[in-house]
Amino acid sequence: MTHQVHAFEPPERFVAGTVGPPGERTFFLQARGGGRLVSVALEKVQVSLLAEKLEELLAEAQRRFGVDLPEAAPTLVGDNDPLDTPVDEEFRVGTLGLAFDVDSATVVIEAIAAGEAEVEVELGDEEDDDEDDVEEPDEDLDRLRVRLTPEATREFIERARRVVNAGRPPCPLCGQPLDPAGHLCPRHNGYHR
Repeated sequence: MTHQVHAFEPPERFVAGTVGPPGERTFFLQARGGGRLVSVALEKVQVSLLAEKLEELLAEAQRRFGVDLPEAAPTLVGDNDPLDTPVDEEFRVGTLGLAFDVDSATVVIEAIAAGEAEVEVELGDEEDDDEDDVEEPDEDLDRLRVRLTPEATREFIERARRVVNAGRPPCPLCGQPLDPAGHLCPRHNGYHR
């Protein structure tokens, strides 16, 4: 079976976004460039971990290689537009890989389709000068590969965090998500809140 590698080096736009109301959202990574649009589905926890690990990767690249990084600006609004339509899921992400290419001073993000038995969340950190010796998890799986500048990576991180935090607010007592109609709070012996 053939596999596809959707490469955007660099993309015109690369964002994390959702489709659906809070509590029923489907999370996507979406890349656009060269007249192509690719959307891949993933879990909320994968988006959250991706943002966290990208932040760590940028800090490590600065420490080890002296890469100039843009300041983290909490007031940075950046790209707040919805996902481009149509949002057609190419595949569901099983594995996320990260690398920093020292030669071009770019971050490489690779989202690899889940295999038939694969449902776990993995994130691999790699600072690698040569991508040829990166061990591939499974050669026959579809993948989305994106190459970003540190500035574009920082913008992606900020948006990903906003998307993850835009869901249902947590209950102040138990921490579980509150539905618009309330929820059965275990801290109130099951009374609606």
